[in-house]
Amino acid sequence: MENILEIKNLNLFFGEYQALFDINLKLQKGKMHSLVGESGCGKSITAMSIMRLLPKSAKITSGEILFNGKNLLEYKESQMRMLRGNNIALIPQDPMTSLNPLYTIGNQLVESIRVHSNVSKNQALRKAKEVMDLVKIPDINNKINFYPHEFSGGMKQRIIIAMALATNAELLIADEPTTALDVTIQKQIMDLIDEIKKEFNRTVLLISHDLALVSNYTDYISVMYSGHIVEEAPADYFFTFPMHPYSQALINSLPSSNPVYRLKTIEGAPPAIQENILGCKFHPRCNFYKEGLCDKENPVLKEKSQYHYSACLVK
Repeated sequence: MENILEIKNLNLFFGEYQALFDINLKLQKGKMHSLVGESGCGKSITAMSIMRLLPKSAKITSGEILFNGKNLLEYKESQMRMLRGNNIALIPQDPMTSLNPLYTIGNQLVESIRVHSNVSKNQALRKAKEVMDLVKIPDINNKINFYPHEFSGGMKQRIIIAMALATNAELLIADEPTTALDVTIQKQIMDLIDEIKKEFNRTVLLISHDLALVSNYTDYISVMYSGHIVEEAPADYFFTFPMHPYSQALINSLPSSNPVYRLKTIEGAPPAIQENILGCKFHPRCNFYKEGLCDKENPVLKEKSQYHYSACLVK
């Protein structure tokens, strides 16, 4: 299967503190790859590295980000501006901060389309209506003249997805696309993204902390902890037999329909970027911790079984 994007040995710092450690990631064309983990583990900063939309304080010190074989870290900013939207589109987690409250949805869609393609205003308007129809927004001729505040949260997220679809981008990066939406709307949004992936053969990088949500949609999973990828596997392998202690703890903490099931939690909290933890970053919270090993050696991601990779010294 052809890889549309490949991250190789990516290291990123904020000042003197390292945030990403030798990140390696492969996204196969037409598949959904989920990057999961607790808040602050480095998921969104990995996505922003791909888009080259990092804060000024962030610095990539080594590695490659290959999109269709070309290293994006070697692109000039003018080249990245052409790539963003046209080839790689971002679906952000908060549509309220992504939509301008002073302009109608139609105006914003038309502007987005014309920025990325050489079409007339009328052509862009037709395209805007087409993508609104794709994301199942009803009464398009009327709703296209609405302002963002006139839409519900779920409808605003559909509009953001419509903007991502308007330019036929090959790769969609969905950063927590269901944040602050109720469970029913979450499913509708994920069904929509999944439908787009299948119908238009789009590749999706899904950033999420919700394992229960992604389990129904994703093809591959990479688990992040404190700037490291600690496990990677096809989704069916991962949910059947999670290997890393952190992955096992995440799955064990999911709610169950069993009335006698007692919810398990992961003790402690992920380390702050300033904390200097020797050895495995997860060892202070790990039930399989071995003194003299886990607190001294840095585990690396290794293939433990076919297509299943884990970074653990004891399992």
